[in-house]
Amino acid sequence: MKRWLLLGAAVLLPWIVMAQGRGADGRIEQLRKFNSFYGLLTSSYVDSIDYQRLVDRAIVDVLESLDPHSSYLTAEEMTSENERLEGSFSGIGVEFNVIADTIIVVNVIGDAPASRAGMMAGDRIVEVDGKSAVGVKRTDVPKLLRGPKGSRVDLGVARRGSDLQQYTIIRDDIPINTVDAAYMASDSVGYIRINRFARTTFTEFSRAFESLNEPSALILDLRGNGGGLLSEAIRLSDFFLPAGRVIVSTEGDKMPGQRFETSSGGVFNSGTLVVMIDESSASASEIVSGALQDWDRALIVGRPSFGKGLVQRQFVLDDGSAVRITVSRYHTPSGRMIQRPFTPGDKKGYYKNHYERYGRHDTIPQDAPRYKTLVKGRTVYGGGGIYPDVYVDRDTTESSNYWAELVRSWTLTDFVTRYATDHRTKLLAEYPTFEQYMAEFDAQQMAAALDAEAAKRGIEVEKTNVVADVIKCQLKALLAQKLWGTTAYYRVYNALLDDDFARVMQIIAQ
Repeated sequence: MKRWLLLGAAVLLPWIVMAQGRGADGRIEQLRKFNSFYGLLTSSYVDSIDYQRLVDRAIVDVLESLDPHSSYLTAEEMTSENERLEGSFSGIGVEFNVIADTIIVVNVIGDAPASRAGMMAGDRIVEVDGKSAVGVKRTDVPKLLRGPKGSRVDLGVARRGSDLQQYTIIRDDIPINTVDAAYMASDSVGYIRINRFARTTFTEFSRAFESLNEPSALILDLRGNGGGLLSEAIRLSDFFLPAGRVIVSTEGDKMPGQRFETSSGGVFNSGTLVVMIDESSASASEIVSGALQDWDRALIVGRPSFGKGLVQRQFVLDDGSAVRITVSRYHTPSGRMIQRPFTPGDKKGYYKNHYERYGRHDTIPQDAPRYKTLVKGRTVYGGGGIYPDVYVDRDTTESSNYWAELVRSWTLTDFVTRYATDHRTKLLAEYPTFEQYMAEFDAQQMAAALDAEAAKRGIEVEKTNVVADVIKCQLKALLAQKLWGTTAYYRVYNALLDDDFARVMQIIAQ
């Protein structure tokens, strides 16, 4: 047992004993032992001790000896996590990267302070409040740009072809969107992609659905969605199911079980519904897809989900940090346990197992428990995660060493940002609508320019036809995002590159 684990137990056990109020199983005796050890350490150790660092590391070690999802968050991490789940923060409203020691504006969020001030993608922030920002670390940029709502920040901005410009910006609430895209994939088929479940997710989804003008079929894309708030997963499930249907239930040794049911007849409870999942769909995504599959409400297409079905309760500590302790397990309406098997204390093995699933046809284990759906009596499988009704192999044609190096070196981001900035006026004049751009724009010249940029940076260029075609499609999608927003990216990507999406459209058309 590591010394951090010993110290962590000394710190954590008082909470447990006081909360339980009993010690017949020996916990009080063990508490006395560890308190004695902690007292000896503080009174006798030869050197000074950073107790905060010691306790932080100890708590982490204790939690890692349990299950893979119990965790510790520092006070700083709690601030970031709260922003992520609340769906907003206060700042100027830009997405950025740091390239060659300079803050590059990758995207300007619509109707945010930076956008209203006239900042554009491709701008370089070189001064903040009169001080040079050149050489700033990427992790320090949010500290410079974010701040209380109503506070002021003065920026010196360099733009290609212009002198240094000064902007005075008043910070405001900036939404963190959880709906990436919403559009009509055909005359009758709508598509909505959700990247996580935060406080604003259902509101965003409802607005997105309304914008589709009553589609007869809907594709709900939860691929890569790692979960989030249970409350939003329940509200989304409620949107698709009749009243009185169980969405998810929980059970745990020390916590009373709970059942969450739909409260009213869903807005879209009869049209064709397909849910897309993959290896990274987890937690709240699995609750939604599991409920819709068990009630025969949706067809699930893709690959088996992650299998995160442990419920964490968050306890905030005195210094603003927090522990998330697993208190129960999720079950789908048919009784399937969402959590996949794990060995306590072997977090590395747990994630290695998940990593090894990528690119491998994930057949249903022969010993997987079998369950019946609750309307049609179809067979579905337990054992962890949600197994799709229609399996689609992962497309590996998009992967290449060349593409990976373009992304890893930030060459791709820098190139697309500069290209959009330099050619925006000409592109929008030539292609005034997305539809015209989609039909007519050819990224051949753009791809050739990217190859030249890569060669200048010492990156070996791959010339195979498959790699070239994929890169042209990706560039067309990325450029569309710069010109018309994230939905435009997925409209291009789904149509040109996404085999899973193509399979779903075939299924709906049958």
